[in-house]
Amino acid sequence: MPAKKSNSMDFTLLITVLILLAIGVAMVFSASSISSQLKYDDQYFFLKSQGAYAILSIVVMLFLSRLDYRIWGKLAPLMVLISFVLLLLVFVPGVGLNLNGASRWIQIGPMTMQPSEFAKFALVLFMAKSISNKKDKIRTFTQGVLPYIMLMGIYAVLIILEPNKSMAIIFVLIAFIMLFSAGAKIWHLVVWGLPLIPAGIYILLKDQYSLNRITSYLDPWSDPLNTGYQAIQSLLALGSGGLFGLGLGNSRQKFFYIPEPQNDFIFSIIGEELGFIGTSTIIILFLLLIWRGMRIAMHCQDRFGSLLATGIVIMIGIQVALNIAVATVTIPTTGVSLPFISSGGTSLLFVMANMGILLNISKNIKTIGS
Repeated sequence: MPAKKSNSMDFTLLITVLILLAIGVAMVFSASSISSQLKYDDQYFFLKSQGAYAILSIVVMLFLSRLDYRIWGKLAPLMVLISFVLLLLVFVPGVGLNLNGASRWIQIGPMTMQPSEFAKFALVLFMAKSISNKKDKIRTFTQGVLPYIMLMGIYAVLIILEPNKSMAIIFVLIAFIMLFSAGAKIWHLVVWGLPLIPAGIYILLKDQYSLNRITSYLDPWSDPLNTGYQAIQSLLALGSGGLFGLGLGNSRQKFFYIPEPQNDFIFSIIGEELGFIGTSTIIILFLLLIWRGMRIAMHCQDRFGSLLATGIVIMIGIQVALNIAVATVTIPTTGVSLPFISSGGTSLLFVMANMGILLNISKNIKTIGS
């Protein structure tokens, strides 16, 4: 039976995204109600903010799902240029915001924005467009691998200076996985990948704060009230949830045991309140999203759309894997949010915008069945 073009968006992907978004809004409220009441005298403060961004992000997603994704290919160089400007603005006094010793945000009117979120998409977009034009040249070193490793390196250096080492790692992984997916020779990637290992080790070990995170990961109970505190509290939250959890809204760790529980450690709160069943459901939903995204990438009719879909799925997948790994103390603590679920308006807008583009690509796939 011959394949035919799909003219409708991937409905399974759309429903999966909306379910994750709904869970996110509910869990942000549940995790933040106590701290929100104390800090803002309004237990609904984060709920109202996240809810408003959720509605806006749905509008953005649906709009982009109707906008031909090929337009983004023409804008790729401009997007890279804008991303560099934004990354530099975080260091400009009066524009960049320095919070907790890190300059990762810029102020835009009443909103704050993390330029690295925009830069992630710019990197994926540029690589997808450029690689699609190179065809077999991607298997050469100077034209196929070197330009993208250099671009990734510039991004990584700017982000490390913020500092935001976990985000820099995400950029490195995105670039290497996209190059591998596009057909680059493995030994070309190894040639560049191996030197990054000692460089990364040096960057981590020369910083006492990062070194403390690594040592606390190896033995959180050696310093339970300081460097190992977050890891221990996260494990306590997950462990106390058991199979079915304590019930929605009944978390004990959100009572100032886990700092900012609506952000990086929201997966731990889900485990505490909804148990193993809840966390497993979240993981299954993300796996379903990744599967539908890769299906779109594999069946897209043009190489640019295929690579763009691959890059978007890689972005989401890496971030999900790192966040859950941190919450389960599988890796040292890093500041990586859980897509769709963690609190954060602009990050939610970016991830939903990416989903809108992915949904538009899904209209251009060849398929026999679902």
